[in-house]
Parts: sequence; C-alpha cells; structure tokens
Amino acid sequence: MPGDLTHQPSGYDCPFCRVAAGEDLGNEFTKQADVVLRGEGGVAVARVEKADTEPLFSPITDVATLALPDSCVWVEDDTVDPANPSALAARAAAQSVGADRTLVLRGMDGHVNFIYHPAPRVVRVVDVVPPEPPKLLRMARHVLGYAELPAIALRDERIDLRELARQAPDAAAYLIPCRASGLDFDVPTYFLDERPERRDWTMLACERSCQIHRHFYGEADAPRVDFCPRKLVRPDGSPTLLKCCMLEDRIEVDQQYVVVPWGATLRHVEEALKLLTTIEQPETDRHSATSAQPSEDVASAQPQQGGASG
Repeated sequence: MPGDLTHQPSGYDCPFCRVAAGEDLGNEFTKQADVVLRGEGGVAVARVEKADTEPLFSPITDVATLALPDSCVWVEDDTVDPANPSALAARAAAQSVGADRTLVLRGMDGHVNFIYHPAPRVVRVVDVVPPEPPKLLRMARHVLGYAELPAIALRDERIDLRELARQAPDAAAYLIPCRASGLDFDVPTYFLDERPERRDWTMLACERSCQIHRHFYGEADAPRVDFCPRKLVRPDGSPTLLKCCMLEDRIEVDQQYVVVPWGATLRHVEEALKLLTTIEQPETDRHSATSAQPSEDVASAQPQQGGASG
C-alpha cells in the first residue's frame, strides 16, 4: 500500500491517504471505484483500486487523487439528475466550472455524482423558425435527457423565415408550406397544405414544397425564396445536426453534417447525435463548450461517474 503519497499540500490532511493507509474513517469506501468525500475542509474526489472487484467488500490497494478541495465545487440541486451527463454538465456550466475544475453535485433523490474537468462535445443544431423554439433543438434536448450518449453541448443556430421573406420585399402574397409555422405577413399569406386557389404569390419553400406545388397547379415553380437548411447552413467545421425535406426515413452523413428527415422521430435524432459524437470538432468549439454562459442550449459534459460520498 503506497502510504508515502506526497501530493498533500503543506498542512493538508488528505482523507484518501488515510483510507489508503488502512484507517477506518467511519465509512466503508470499499466498493465504488470513485469516492467523494465532503468535510469541513471542503470536498475532494479520488479513485480507488481494490484487491478484487467481485466480492461485496474488498481491501483498497491504491488511491489516486482526482480533485482536491481547491478545484472542487459542491452544489446541491434536487432538480438535476446526477446520473444524466447532459444535466450534470449543464449545471457545471451554470456554476462556471471549466475544464480545469470538478463539480460535485447532490441532485435528485439525494444522489451524489461529479463531473471531472468538463469538456462537452459541441453539436450545432440548425433549424428554421418559427415555430420557436426550433423543433429539432427541442427534440435534441429531449433525447439528451434519456439517451446513453457522451456529453454534448447544443449550439442553437436558427434560420428565420421572417428574415428570408425580406429577400422578396415586393411580394404581393406569400405561400408557405403549412399553417403550423405561425407565420403571418402584412400581405396575404397562404398555406400549401391547404391547397389554396392559385394566386400571384412568392413561395417560402424547400424543394419538396416545389414538387407539391407543381403537382397541385401543373405549372412551373412560382418565384421562390429557398429556406433549405442544408443549402443555407454556413460551414464552420462543427459537427452539425440539421434536417432535409428530401429524406423520408433515413439519415445521411455528409462530412461534418448529419441530416435527419424533416419529420424526424426521436429515434432519428438519437441516432444522429450518436453519429455526431464521432465527428472531430474544431479546437474553438472545445474551448467555447466549457466557457459558455449558462443557457438552456448548454447540455452536458461526460461525467466521471462517482459513487460514494462522505
């Protein structure tokens, strides 16, 4: 047993060294691989090795210090699921816990977990608005709440149909795909899914809407402003989630883009997020993920799973 560990600062009595040396501190930290200890001096985290992982109780053979009190932040928040990497890292971001520190959280059900040096993967989510929030962003947030994924921070990027409409300021009327968008302009607004009587309109439309328009009215396309995210997205090297109306029930991977159907299900979005975690992200995203201001769009960093607390 390495009883001569020398990491202790002057005047600091390391509880983990005491455990490793065989001292009984009144708690049985002999099962979990990671140990959180909280006392008057603050909170610290260590990783232990055991003689045997099979028995319920096994002697500790080694201890490695992960984080000492000067780099740990303790938070109690019973609205956060400590077993969920997304929720845990979002709370770390809210506390401004960066990649050189550790957050220890007592969350739902009184359970304790920690995130060591949070470094979430950043995924850009590109979608059209309205409606707001964007549907694809809302679905991605929902998936992060239950799926077994590495830590992800969602970066919201919106294509505003109201802004695009300004590209046709002289339009006598607009035709948009459906009423669900909630769009209403100063000029007459019609909805393609209602198959209105033909008017002199400008379309806010993707390629699929143009196909439907040709089928309904048997003529060449009307003047159009294209809102296809796949065409309008600005390449910046970031792993990017977006949707395309030309996909029915499959996902496409196009370099740093993962594209889901316009009518994507949660299954599609979960699969896409898994694929996006395999795409290398730019160095700037690695830094911005941990320095972002707290927001609903900051999801999570993968936690080092803690187990016991004292």
